[in-house]
Amino acid sequence: MNSVQRFILACAVAGLEASHATLSAAAQTGQTQLQPQLTEKLNAYLGCITRLSARSFQSRERYFSWAAKSGPTGKERIIYGTYTIYDTSDCVTNVDKANALEPRDAALEAAASAYAEAVSALAPLLKEADDYYTQENYKDDKMAKGKALHPRLVAAWDAFANADAKLRDNVEAINDRRAAERLAEIERSEGRQARYHVEAMMIQAKRLMRAEGKEQPDLATITQALNDYEAVVKAAEPFAGGDGKIGSMFMSNAKSFLTTAKQLMRRIRDKVPYSSGDRMMLNNQGAGWMVEGSPPRLLRDYNQLVDAYNRGARI
Repeated sequence: MNSVQRFILACAVAGLEASHATLSAAAQTGQTQLQPQLTEKLNAYLGCITRLSARSFQSRERYFSWAAKSGPTGKERIIYGTYTIYDTSDCVTNVDKANALEPRDAALEAAASAYAEAVSALAPLLKEADDYYTQENYKDDKMAKGKALHPRLVAAWDAFANADAKLRDNVEAINDRRAAERLAEIERSEGRQARYHVEAMMIQAKRLMRAEGKEQPDLATITQALNDYEAVVKAAEPFAGGDGKIGSMFMSNAKSFLTTAKQLMRRIRDKVPYSSGDRMMLNNQGAGWMVEGSPPRLLRDYNQLVDAYNRGARI
């Protein structure tokens, strides 16, 4: 998994977390007709994703950083093994409880159950592989077990990746619908004032993240999402500053995200390569955000926008 693929995964999680924060805040203020049980249901599924997904994908990334796609041979110069993941029992329990909550949604519940099943099957296999490689048992059996484990690991990772994608798609579809309903309700009750523009910016920002986070980004889709986001930022500017209006820090974060999104779009459009120094930073998970117009920089700016929103976008 390269830096862009790591960004795609992070985008998906960030988008879900932003939706989670927004929905929870709305439910607490009582300003929209959200169903508390649906929020509880989605939070349970989101809890599984945020706790288990990143580590599961990192385990695959670590394994294939040294093992060939065809599997280990025992002749590798460096053998890192893989990572284990956190205990999955809480996820299974929480999914079972959430699936019983109203409102019932067969597709969503099936996706959640498939996720819990896939991640629960992956966990002991990763533990088995980790013990084998940590104890360097491949030195005793000429990598026999490593070769036998390989197809099982690949199958488990593939099953998990498919389940993860389906659950995210289902949760995001519901969150998107609820966000649109909330925005419409705000417009009906308050008009297009400060709160309306804040919510509109968050909706369009997430849409832009998804467009630029695709493994095979479509320039036309990115351009449209970028134009739509820029339009809502400009529409919000008259409401920035002053009592009861949009906070200056939130607007600053919104504009920083816009700038980086444009820089990344131009890299994609003009096929601008990264310098050798940029590539070094992009391969360092803690330094990629320092590269202008890069996926990690966009993710950093988006997370700062979400943080500003969660702290209270209005003064």
